Amino acid sequence: MTDKTQWIHDELEGLRQSGLFNTIRTLGSPQGAWLVVDGQRVLNFCSNNYLGLANHPRLIEAARRALDAYGVGPAAVRSIAGTTEPHLELERRLAAFKGVEAAITFQSGFNANLGTIPALVGKEDVIYSDELNHASIIDGSRLAGATIVRYGHADPEDLARTIEANRDKGYRRSLIITDGVFSMDGDVAPLDRIYDVARRHDFLLMVDDAHGEACSGAAGAASSITSVCMARSTSRSGRYRKPSASSAAWPPGSRSSSTGCVSAPGRSCFPRP
Repeated sequence: MTDKTQWIHDELEGLRQSGLFNTIRTLGSPQGAWLVVDGQRVLNFCSNNYLGLANHPRLIEAARRALDAYGVGPAAVRSIAGTTEPHLELERRLAAFKGVEAAITFQSGFNANLGTIPALVGKEDVIYSDELNHASIIDGSRLAGATIVRYGHADPEDLARTIEANRDKGYRRSLIITDGVFSMDGDVAPLDRIYDVARRHDFLLMVDDAHGEACSGAAGAASSITSVCMARSTSRSGRYRKPSASSAAWPPGSRSSSTGCVSAPGRSCFPRP
């Protein structure tokens, strides 16, 4: 009788032979500039603790107070009995921080894109996506079922040409998506010029600002705030885990777009609070 899972072992061995096998390392210390990894003290260049808040005394004390008041978790999904007062207060403060009507929190940046993009577009629509967009944007776009058309990296002129080439294909809605700060190279999208293209064609615009959040822009509100375009964009996405050393994300925008992220039938990854 054949081993039905032998192919898994073969694939893993192939990854090892090619040097692509991912060995998960174990931390034996708190996050910081220096870590103990697999028993050795090493300098850390790869965490998301951008602002060094992972061990900040005020955050630790606030977490202790929340544990005393609410326990270790809500013990339910938010659509049933899991929305607490701190959830709503956090979302109000995040919206104020970004200068928008509303925000909604997701468990991670990946979940934010999986929940937001399918709420904005579907199978009858088209997404114009920067060719170097983050993997979570790509997966969220695939989940939406919309046609995906790539344009040249951070190139508004190529975006405009690509839109013209697809103008007569009968799409219901059109969405332009770009990272604000690109994670691999650290370059910043020319958001003002991308917004001009979106405005000229009356298209939706979404910016994932996970890597600029709290690290660039006015008051640390990310690259979207440094460009006037984002005061008028459809949706933005920020993440806690980069600047504040935790794991969650929020798409801020209009109240209707935030509601759409949690209410679109059959397309929501996050239930209505």
